[in-house]
Amino acid sequence: MMKKGQEKISLDSTLKSMDTEEFIDLHFYRPIGYRWALLFDRLNISPNAVTIASIIIGIAAGICFYYTSLTINLIGMLLLIWANSYDSADGQLARMTGKTSQLGRTLDGLSGISWFIAIYAAICFRLFPSWGFWIWALAAFTGFFHGKQTELADYYRNIHLHFLKGKKFSELTDSATLKETGATLSWKRNFIQKFSVYYYTMYTKDQETWTPRFQQMMSLLREKFPLETPSRFREEFRAKSLPLMKFTNICSFNTRVIALFVALLINQPWLYFIFELIVLNFILIYMIIRHERICKYFVNRLSTEQYD
Repeated sequence: MMKKGQEKISLDSTLKSMDTEEFIDLHFYRPIGYRWALLFDRLNISPNAVTIASIIIGIAAGICFYYTSLTINLIGMLLLIWANSYDSADGQLARMTGKTSQLGRTLDGLSGISWFIAIYAAICFRLFPSWGFWIWALAAFTGFFHGKQTELADYYRNIHLHFLKGKKFSELTDSATLKETGATLSWKRNFIQKFSVYYYTMYTKDQETWTPRFQQMMSLLREKFPLETPSRFREEFRAKSLPLMKFTNICSFNTRVIALFVALLINQPWLYFIFELIVLNFILIYMIIRHERICKYFVNRLSTEQYD
């Protein structure tokens, strides 16, 4: 039987980094996900299978929010928590077993999208009798910004991890590299893999469009240090990037789900859309401005100073 100290080390080893962990994840979802991961590993269940299960459970949760019954809504909340514990477990299982893949990263991204499509649709159908088509318009407008919030939060975290852990241990990539990988695959013979790379290429390209200063900084780094980024640069970048991590976490799952649950508990689910549009968009704008300023600072440093 694993001792308490050993368990703690094992749990820590399944985390991406303490820099990027959010409080609720660290103290609730990660410990639960770790135990799920241990079970799935014993049962020889793959991380991708866990992700697919989380998609199914998350969609079921969303459907529950169509009903005005508080009991059914509470069931939906529990299902969504369950789905997110699986979403935590799939990544922890992948890191625990070394079974990481491009397909896994794509499925992980699609899981959150599928949950919130179901949630958005359920709220729209629920409110349609009183709001008419206006609720669908509000949902579509909100959904666009929801995508940008989660997309850039994910990108900024991966950038931070890239400089924290180094290129070898980072999931950060670029659309040009992904496009080259996709060109080697056939739609006929490698449909799933090619779709995965195609989706991730489009996703990454959009992230790059929103981060011009970072792309300029990375271009300079590749030009000056083609093999490895100097440790001093990585340490300086991490120090400036670290304060942004709490905002990336706010734009991810836990904070928005707390807002969703509150809106459902007071039977005013439309308020969830307003929260995303006002509060999370304000944070999104702040993150973009702050991160681009950080990158501009390092572009100037790279242009005038030597790193070793």
